[in-house]
Amino acid sequence: MTEEIRKNRPGISEIAKYIVSVLIIIYVVLLLLFASGSSKPFEDVAAAVSGSLDTETLTRMDDRMLKRNFGLNSADYDGVMYYASTSSMSVEEVLLIRVDSRDQIQQISDAIDERIDARMDAFEGYAPDQVRLLEDAQQSVRGRYVFFAVSSRATEYRNAFDTSL
Repeated sequence: MTEEIRKNRPGISEIAKYIVSVLIIIYVVLLLLFASGSSKPFEDVAAAVSGSLDTETLTRMDDRMLKRNFGLNSADYDGVMYYASTSSMSVEEVLLIRVDSRDQIQQISDAIDERIDARMDAFEGYAPDQVRLLEDAQQSVRGRYVFFAVSSRATEYRNAFDTSL
């Protein structure tokens, strides 16, 4: 009887195959979920995000400020929305960019990383609350969209971005 039970029990290799198959399916689902783009126009996504922003603390910035703060030229992209605090004592800002091509995503991500590093260096030592906001910054790449937010409400802004797609 025990030999018959042993024959019907799955072997370790069968279990390993099952686990690998499940992991591959999970990976593909996550890849489709987070790498998939949106067919929504930039204006719709930007409206959803800007509608969630605290416009008492954040002001829409022009192309010159995008260039100054991130080193990015708005004419290179399908769409750009940039809000920031006008106070020199605040690190709050929200950036949304729709790229022309996926090749631009790394350039934008590098610019965001450089911005965070520079701001942390500037505020470290005398404004720990602002440094904490930078540490908790929200970044997301979804299809052709790049999103970045530094704020006490950054998670809320990110949720508005995610649900707008």
